[in-house]
Amino acid sequence: MKLIVESPQIPTELATPTISTPAMEQLQIVEQRLMTRNNLLDIAARFKLFDVEDEMTPDRTVEAMLKRTTIRKSANHNEAALMTIAFEAATPEKAASVVNEYLTLIQKEDVESRTGRATQTLEFFEQEVTRLSEELARKSADILKFKLDNSDALPDSLDFRLGQQTRAQERLAQINRDISQFTQQREKLMVIFAQTGKVRDVTPKELSRDEEWLEKLRADLANALAVYSPDNPNVKVLESRIRQTENAIARRKSAENPVANTNVDSTGNMMLDIQLSEMDTRLAILEDQRDATEELLDNIVTTLSKTPANAIRLDELELDLGNLQTQYTAAVNRFGSASTGERIELLSQGQKISVIEPPALPDEPTKPNRMLIAGGGTFIGIMAGIVLVVALEMLNRSIRRPEDLVAKLGITPLATIPYIRSRQQMIAQRSGKIIVILAILVGVPSLIYAVHTYYLPLDLLMENLLSKLGI
Repeated sequence: MKLIVESPQIPTELATPTISTPAMEQLQIVEQRLMTRNNLLDIAARFKLFDVEDEMTPDRTVEAMLKRTTIRKSANHNEAALMTIAFEAATPEKAASVVNEYLTLIQKEDVESRTGRATQTLEFFEQEVTRLSEELARKSADILKFKLDNSDALPDSLDFRLGQQTRAQERLAQINRDISQFTQQREKLMVIFAQTGKVRDVTPKELSRDEEWLEKLRADLANALAVYSPDNPNVKVLESRIRQTENAIARRKSAENPVANTNVDSTGNMMLDIQLSEMDTRLAILEDQRDATEELLDNIVTTLSKTPANAIRLDELELDLGNLQTQYTAAVNRFGSASTGERIELLSQGQKISVIEPPALPDEPTKPNRMLIAGGGTFIGIMAGIVLVVALEMLNRSIRRPEDLVAKLGITPLATIPYIRSRQQMIAQRSGKIIVILAILVGVPSLIYAVHTYYLPLDLLMENLLSKLGI
């Protein structure tokens, strides 16, 4: 049987398979998993490969199976990886059955290995995508919560708050100047009244600065609403200041009406009281505005001081989110590749082991080579016979020729009379030779057959002998 490792059926440029084991490594893995102890013992028992299974220990069975199995691998440079598997058995049917069983185990192991690894890879990336998706959701929730908790001190509104701080500082300086101006006017009014007993109108006719401040507050509110929600603390503070300013303007206008309707002939004390009351009201309004502006400045300074730390923390959260997003995108891409790879393996379109020469019944045994054994045995027998004859001739020291008498006894014979055997002696001698030849021709094969049948098969007996000899 001959196997080959085929390349993926679908080009790797279009779809990358999940399993990409080198061809020779794949053949080595298949060989090791095929030649396991359990597989060999199971095959030997199911096909009854050994006639004396009761006397064969598991270790000897495994050893015999390994010796009878021949596996050759070849994978030269720029050549396909091939594997040839053969098995020696007593009959062609058993040999073909064992090789067919090897093929079944190899194909089963190859399919299970490839599909199992592809499925495990797909499950891993599926779990990874789920995990990263949950991490992304938690990280996004953390960022949203952080922004809600620090909505008034985020770096994206830093420019707006810096502008708001500048306008508030300018407004505070203007309020302080107005308070100083009205304080001086009040003192000046008191001095004039004390000196002349008359009251001179030293207050401005219109509160243009209040109206200008109201317009600025409304502009700040519009800008804040473009950035913050209506429930933001900064928006609430601006709305409160707008209401205070509107009330102050309303009180000022209500205070001007009685002054306008006052009779020019009223007493100076009444005029003085009215103007002082108006100035006190205006000063109270300005002080309230100053307090509100200072509070606004304090809030702005507080948020500005928190902004750098919030910016660092927000950058860290967004960096973590970006890293998770990158990992999630990579995991999704790999999940898609793993899904495609699993589909390729399930359809057997990836790298696989195919049969190019299936197992077949052999027409003739591969061994033993009877002609070689017979020829070698005949030659060795003849040579052994010649050696035996020469050895016997050299070792035989008996007197058989006249020369032997002269050499050993110093006697020169006059004549030599040969020994003449009787007819019975000749028949007995020939019968003995025939019996010996028959014993050799019949007895030796019978003895070998008896040993092979009733004691131990000759191949196992030879293997044991060679093992004991260390060959």
